[in-house]
Amino acid sequence: MQLLETLKWRYATKKMNGQAVPQEKIDSILEAARLAPTSSGLQPFKILVITNPELKAKIQPVAFGQTQIVDSSHLLIFAAWDKYTEERIDSVFAHTAAERGIPVNSFDDYTTRLKNMYLSQPAQVNFEHAARQAYIAFGLAIAAAAELQVDATPMEGFDNAALDALLGLPEQGLKSVTLLPLGYRDQENDWLVTQKKVRTPKDELVLKFA
Repeated sequence: MQLLETLKWRYATKKMNGQAVPQEKIDSILEAARLAPTSSGLQPFKILVITNPELKAKIQPVAFGQTQIVDSSHLLIFAAWDKYTEERIDSVFAHTAAERGIPVNSFDDYTTRLKNMYLSQPAQVNFEHAARQAYIAFGLAIAAAAELQVDATPMEGFDNAALDALLGLPEQGLKSVTLLPLGYRDQENDWLVTQKKVRTPKDELVLKFA
C-alpha cells in the first residue's frame, strides 16, 4: 500500500530548512483533518494556521525553544473545545440538517441524549473527550502530509496554558492540544534524518484473540 510506504518515509523532523510548502498541499492536509471521523460528528476542535514569523517567534519559547516552530512553513495548532454546551451541539446538528435538507428536529432524540450525557459531566472530562477527537484529525493530517512528501513534527512539548493565553484561546472557548509544524527537512543539519525508523515489532504490539 502506498500509505505504508509514505509512513515509512516520514519521521518527526528535528530540523526544518524554512522552505515554503505550496498552499495547495497545505489545503489538502487541512482537508484530510477536516474529513476525520469524530464522536457523533461533533468535530469539537479548531485548527489554527500560523504563518506570521513574528507570531511564530513568540510561540517558540512557549514550545521550549524548538526550532521547528520558526523554521516551519506553516504551524498548525489543534485546539479542542473547553467543554460541550447545548449551543455547540445544536449548531453542529443544525448545520448537518441544512446540508442534508432535512428538518432539524429530526435529530431531537439524539441531541437530547448527547446533552444529557455531556452536560452532566465536568468540563474537564468533556475537554479531554474533545481533545481525543482532535487527535484523530491530528493523525490524519500527519498521514496526509507524508503522502504529499511534506515533513511534519508532532509536538506535545509546549506550555499549553501559556500558548492559550498568547493566542486568546480561553475567550474562544478553546484549549490547545497539539502542535504540528509543516515544512521540509534540513538534510544537512537534522541528526535524525539518516537514522533507522524503529517501532515495536508487530508480534509484540498486536495481541490476537481467536
